[in-house]
Amino acid sequence: MRLAIPLLIASALSGAAVSGVALAAPPATAPASPPGETVSPLTVYPKTDAPKLVKSYPAAGQAIAPGILVLSVTFDQPMLKTGFDLTSAPGAEPLACLKTPRLLDDKKTFVLLCTTNPGKTYQLALNGAAQGGFRNEAEHRADPGGVSFTTTTDVNGPGDIHAAMKAAGLRDIDMPIQDTPDRRGEKPGV
Repeated sequence: MRLAIPLLIASALSGAAVSGVALAAPPATAPASPPGETVSPLTVYPKTDAPKLVKSYPAAGQAIAPGILVLSVTFDQPMLKTGFDLTSAPGAEPLACLKTPRLLDDKKTFVLLCTTNPGKTYQLALNGAAQGGFRNEAEHRADPGGVSFTTTTDVNGPGDIHAAMKAAGLRDIDMPIQDTPDRRGEKPGV
């Protein structure tokens, strides 16, 4: 009978019958905890594959006009907003970017505000570090990868954030930076 408890738990989680015996559904409400005790919630995530990069702007091998760039990377599944690792590849031209990307409302696309110079090749490493980095909601780490793109010698590339967002195919709501409240008129200590 040692298998009864794990088997009952597994079947209760899946709602399946065990060996042709149907199990009763769990009670509609959980029993109350004794006063003073705290019950910790438990979140069970389904098994997931490693997140895969499905799209980027600029796309791998793409040539773009230099200037302000809203870099975007999109994965095939919802991601944690706190997990990211995006750097210039070792020995590559450094890409000047803000420190932290923003995860958009689709929960799959990160955007990052950068600037590029004319006539350069940029190589980016995703999850190049041994730990951390881009992870899905079940904390499964994306496999390391990279994106390489070039800039043209044209000097008339995107000159402001809105032109860069349009070039990247983003909407105004997909702003790569968060607005901060305008506090110039407030008194100190308020």
